[in-house]
Amino acid sequence: MASKVTPKKGSAKSTVPTTDRNQVESFDAIVRLIDAARQRAYQAVNTALIDLYWQIGENISRRIAAAEWGAGVVDRLAAHIARSQPGLRGFTRPNLFRMRQFYEAYEGAGARTSALLRQVPWTHHLIIMGQSKRPEEREFYLRLVVEQRWGKRELERQVKLALFERAVLAPPKVSPVVRQSRPEAVGAFKDAYVLDFLELPQPHTEADLHASLLARLRQFLIELGRDFCFVGSEFTLQVGGRDFALDLLFFHRGLNCLVAIELKVGRFEPEYLGKLGFYVEALDRDVRKPHENLAIGVLLCASKDDEVVEYALSRTASPALIAEYQTQLPDKALLQAKLHEFWVAGERSDG
Repeated sequence: MASKVTPKKGSAKSTVPTTDRNQVESFDAIVRLIDAARQRAYQAVNTALIDLYWQIGENISRRIAAAEWGAGVVDRLAAHIARSQPGLRGFTRPNLFRMRQFYEAYEGAGARTSALLRQVPWTHHLIIMGQSKRPEEREFYLRLVVEQRWGKRELERQVKLALFERAVLAPPKVSPVVRQSRPEAVGAFKDAYVLDFLELPQPHTEADLHASLLARLRQFLIELGRDFCFVGSEFTLQVGGRDFALDLLFFHRGLNCLVAIELKVGRFEPEYLGKLGFYVEALDRDVRKPHENLAIGVLLCASKDDEVVEYALSRTASPALIAEYQTQLPDKALLQAKLHEFWVAGERSDG
């Protein structure tokens, strides 16, 4: 084993010997192998469990549909499993009926949905089935659980925030250059971000909003989406011998680009786009690395008029997005009613 090396006074070098650092890196590589194997094992167990529940649900559904079984037979099935497999949990009458519901909810689903089913934990399935009425909504949350790797608590939060209803009724407001040259970027953003976790005074200033977001950066990153990585706050851009401070700078791994976020505590005004475009241009010229895509700018405002936003975005040459932040939970019941009207209107036009 290498002896401890004591640096000379004033030396900035690490006190950890090179051999020890190499050893730690080797150890970390093995830990990563263990973590990857555990994740694969967990996924394999989950896949087997979901397949089992599907098969049991299919069996029960078809026997009841064929009048071979009545509802009371499921009670006797649960008792039989308990007697024959003592200590086995999860096969009570309510759970057996949930397996039937699971099968009937996704029977005939396409290959894309079927692939998602096996990647989502059973507890997440119960939340989605219990609170999602339409196939489109169920697939929406299944896909996001897989993509964003939401835990149970975050899934419950997003359902409570009516994310599906908001995504359908209010898609992101982006400039034409984003929609035409980077269509995949549209799905990475939201029209409104719910920041109910912030403790903001009323009224509050941009400094209050800025400080609160930094203090709760983890929650903000979850609300933004899994691929967002924080780069800096009040990020300095030097142009023409002057310093300019960009409120927040992020990097989006999936889009492979910098994302500039400017904060406004009032309503959106068209002139804000000019400053945002200036920041995006400075990022592209002086900060962006050669392998990265062009930056995207986001104006996060307390409120916005969609018609004003449409006019302002229609002629801008900057890749920009206008969104609003909400500090209170949206009215889910109202959004569900509006979504129902939206579906009915769509069905009538199709007919």
